[in-house]
Amino acid sequence: MNSSIKRLIVTIFGLGFLSGCGTTYPNRIIVGEQFPSVRGKSLSGDEIVFPDHFKGKKVILVLGYVQDTQFDVDRWGIGFFTADLSLPPIYEVPTIPGLLPSLFKESIDKGMRSGIPKESWKDVVTVYGSDGGTIAQWTGTEVPRNCRVLLLDENGVVLWSHDKGYGLPPLKSLLDALKK
Repeated sequence: MNSSIKRLIVTIFGLGFLSGCGTTYPNRIIVGEQFPSVRGKSLSGDEIVFPDHFKGKKVILVLGYVQDTQFDVDRWGIGFFTADLSLPPIYEVPTIPGLLPSLFKESIDKGMRSGIPKESWKDVVTVYGSDGGTIAQWTGTEVPRNCRVLLLDENGVVLWSHDKGYGLPPLKSLLDALKK
């Protein structure tokens, strides 16, 4: 096989991987559903199995699918900080589906570490590859710049979910759900 044909095959193969990373899934109502069993790794290096890692306690997960989601994540963070000091643990979960990003996860994680204080690394758990795809398909990825904020119960079932961007009414709704 000549080198031109090989390059064409590699290009087509590579484009297939890239297009798989950009799949958009319709957003879903997931309240009442079990969080899927997936693996992630915190920026501090701890392997985390969702939702088993949180068994026995409520937890808030803030999921993001694209780098531009950070603006929404930060607004939720300010809301959490100013709203109530008795919140359950909060984890930021960058979710990066696809094989291609998985090949660069060390570099991606290094970039995230450079912008996050070391004491917060344990609370940022990245989920790559097919596990990231499982979460993306489960929640939906329409309007990917909006993060998905989930409140899980002690068994990993979604008690509350929001995917339309930060606002005071959704924050109040989450705080009300926590009081139940």
